Amino acid sequence: MRPISSDLHRRGFLAAGLAAMTATGADAAAKPFFAQRKLPISIQLYTLGPDVAKDLDGTLGTVSKIGYKAVELASFLGRTPTDLRAAIDRAGLICRSAHIQGRGGLDGDLAKLAGDLNTLGVTNAVMPIFYIPDRFGRAPAVGETFPGFLRRIAEGMTADDWKMNADFLNAKGAVLKTSGITIGYHNHNPEFAPLGDTTGLEILIKNTDPAIVSFELDVGWAAAAGVDPGALLTKHKGRFTQMHVKDLKATTKPNYVLSMDPTEVGSGALNWKTLLPAAYAAGVRGFHVEQEPPFARPRIEAAKISHDFLAGVVA
Repeated sequence: MRPISSDLHRRGFLAAGLAAMTATGADAAAKPFFAQRKLPISIQLYTLGPDVAKDLDGTLGTVSKIGYKAVELASFLGRTPTDLRAAIDRAGLICRSAHIQGRGGLDGDLAKLAGDLNTLGVTNAVMPIFYIPDRFGRAPAVGETFPGFLRRIAEGMTADDWKMNADFLNAKGAVLKTSGITIGYHNHNPEFAPLGDTTGLEILIKNTDPAIVSFELDVGWAAAAGVDPGALLTKHKGRFTQMHVKDLKATTKPNYVLSMDPTEVGSGALNWKTLLPAAYAAGVRGFHVEQEPPFARPRIEAAKISHDFLAGVVA
């Protein structure tokens, strides 16, 4: 028998190596989006309503068992930052982002706020809705609901009001930055209402300092305004660092007045197999599940449906 040549040995080795590399690449490509990029799936605790405050340890424990690795705060839930941090730690979760209202939060004692956020481990303080101009008052009028109050304000916001909001974010963000905290802004859908040849969101992006102010795109509210969230992320690459992973039914009619038909992530109209990688490519690293009421089932069940769908998305 003729001995096998060294050339055949070499070619066999190269072929085996190429096959292994191809298999490894295929395996990586088949991995779910979040596992492949080693990103935690987070939940905005607003999703769970009053249950979190009533039973903090129990709710956070369930959130952790579902598979969430992080939470985003909508408030301090009536706890001190120290007690809240302890509860989050006990559940094996982390918290890097918190929604802080403009009025009664960002316009208050920023040194104290920064200390509280540092205690929690929060590095992103996100203003969850526009700072309300003084002329609208601070509370609903007699007989007016709070959602109605917000809709009235949203319809009355001018370009100057949005510029005021940009100035506010720049000023507060410059102070918080010295404590290692980045200020952010979270949209609803009034930000997309036309104002001549621009919108409130475009004014905010144009007039805020990228070194100080970041944005958290709520893709559900963007879609509720008739906006393609993927195209928006691509257009403003680098400005959006966080995202609210929110879905909505196809029955939602485009509007700018805080209206949508919500549903669990993966059960609605958004294409997550394209949207998630588009967000990542645009610079988003914080992904927080959030769902608006009304709910078709208990909130914690809805949260599990959203998590399990996202954990399996290959994109």
